[in-house]
Amino acid sequence: MTSISLLNVKRSLMAVVVAATTAAGLVVGAPTVHADEPATPAPVWSGLDARDYGGPIGAPGTLLAKTSLAPSLSLPAAGSAYRILYATTDVHDRPAVSTAAVFLPKKPAPKGGYKVVAWAHGTTGLGDDCTPSALPRSDRDAQYLDHWLDQGYAIVATDYAGLGTPGLMNYLSGKVQSHSIVDSVKAASHMGLPLSKTWAIVGQSQGASAALSGARWATTYSKGSGLDYRGVVATGTPANIEHIVWQAGPNFPPVALPTGLNVYASYIWAGFADARPDLKPMSILTAEGKRIVAQARVKCYAEMRTVVEGAKISDWFAKPVTSIPGVQAALVQYMSTPYKGYDRPIFLGQGLKDMDVPAPSALSLYAQMKAAGQPVELHVYPTEDHSGTVLASMKDSTPFLARIMR
Repeated sequence: MTSISLLNVKRSLMAVVVAATTAAGLVVGAPTVHADEPATPAPVWSGLDARDYGGPIGAPGTLLAKTSLAPSLSLPAAGSAYRILYATTDVHDRPAVSTAAVFLPKKPAPKGGYKVVAWAHGTTGLGDDCTPSALPRSDRDAQYLDHWLDQGYAIVATDYAGLGTPGLMNYLSGKVQSHSIVDSVKAASHMGLPLSKTWAIVGQSQGASAALSGARWATTYSKGSGLDYRGVVATGTPANIEHIVWQAGPNFPPVALPTGLNVYASYIWAGFADARPDLKPMSILTAEGKRIVAQARVKCYAEMRTVVEGAKISDWFAKPVTSIPGVQAALVQYMSTPYKGYDRPIFLGQGLKDMDVPAPSALSLYAQMKAAGQPVELHVYPTEDHSGTVLASMKDSTPFLARIMR
């Protein structure tokens, strides 16, 4: 990367901090009123409850079990839907299991089978009750996934290892998310369904980071499987966030951030503490910080918002994050979104009114990718926020996906 590009990235990262703290500054003393998040319903396991799975695992991508998905969890545009259990790899490079939902279109399969979209979901939480394949999809996600089904694609939607399976889902871990995505598609290819070997990845928010990590390693992780990976669509991508996380401490951030950012911060520290116990990340937290992280390990997004509404992240830390030796490199290894090493096309979509993942985050990633000569294209949506960008991007991502999947 050139020195000029690096300087621009650093300026963009500072803009992320400024954007977040500016937004927070507007609400100090008068918290913003948020629309009530619907409570997370009780999970429905479709006869495949793998929370305490202790059986054989096998090689990554091994299909361990399959069942029909409960009708209440299917999608309007799906002709059939399944829930699967499959082998993957956890954050410690150990054999693990994950679950996924598989949706097929209503239209008959073409010659060669349905081409596959691997869906990487956004933030739902870390607890087993937050498992996407055991819950109804949000209205937005249902509309979005129905669109791809109507386009003739099958959908394989991983939950990520640790959600509804043993262990903790390590939030924003590139290692866990990339393995979970690729291995879900490998497992689905053994279901006896009319699926093509041609596939791509689509993700939003947490899922955008997951999608890009999966894209970076898709060819490597699927080697020998016969799968033909083609490219990735990512919207609302959290990138370079690790450069902000390591600045946290008793004096930073100096104000209360928007509630969504507080939730993400709690999930990041819970996941990182689980991934790197050797660094003792919990030892620098206050009693309040330890309480928050304990809640983050089990509560879903809607419930966690209530826990951290109006909180100051600085109150969670007794010492600066940088007081942990080697923490910067560890955070990069744990959660950085790759900006080089891609071998297939990349679609980045970003709303300029996004306050969950402020635009400079994705824009800094785009600058890094361009400087590294990656096959990336950027689509900006000036009037859209974090959620709105998902549907707004379809007018651009639909022809992009059609082109790369030919």
